Amino acid sequence: MTEAFDFDRAWMEKFRTYLDETVGEEIREVVILGGENLSAESSRLEVIEWTRQAMERLDSLVDERTSSSILSACACQYPKANLQEMKSVYAATKDIDRVHAMFQDQFASFLRNTVGVSEKMLAEIVDRGLGSAGIKQGNTIISTKIPKSGYLIEYMNETDPEIRRQIYCHCPRVREAVKDNLMISTTYCYCGAGFYKGIWEEILQRPVEVEVLESVLSGGDVCKIVIHLPDDA
Repeated sequence: MTEAFDFDRAWMEKFRTYLDETVGEEIREVVILGGENLSAESSRLEVIEWTRQAMERLDSLVDERTSSSILSACACQYPKANLQEMKSVYAATKDIDRVHAMFQDQFASFLRNTVGVSEKMLAEIVDRGLGSAGIKQGNTIISTKIPKSGYLIEYMNETDPEIRRQIYCHCPRVREAVKDNLMISTTYCYCGAGFYKGIWEEILQRPVEVEVLESVLSGGDVCKIVIHLPDDA
């Protein structure tokens, strides 16, 4: 029987690795203190409290650019196979607007065929800039994170803003923290921002910068990420 995926253990391994590579063993040991054995079997309160303390320790020991770089590297990744056509088109044309339109079409197809949203709901989602493609504005892309697929239709139909915040985030730690009104540094949100960083770096084959503009962890209604494209993209 295949062992069930353990999100907490897998995330900790990535976090430990990128701490080592970026700031070294001494700081890594301070930051991860108490989290060495966290797993899916750990209590959710224990995981959230460790995350809160770890982000505080990281914030106190390194600058914002370094901490955001570490957390971005811990992100879940968009399937690279789904980006190869866009990557090829960009390499051949350098037309970022064309590639962005292709990405938007791929996202819309996912919502229709995998999630099963109606055309009316799809139009609302796209108009609000929700999802991985986001809205291109000059040399930036503003992406308002779409709610986790399993909660998307429920989220779009929900009228209570607090319930919407509680079911919004893809990260189980954040959903639980928001539900219990527990605060975690928005440094942690750069893990989510790294998802978008990975997408555009794969397409462009060049580094991009990401910035968290709004987060449910800091009381926002949504999580909004800006992707800063290279000046000559």
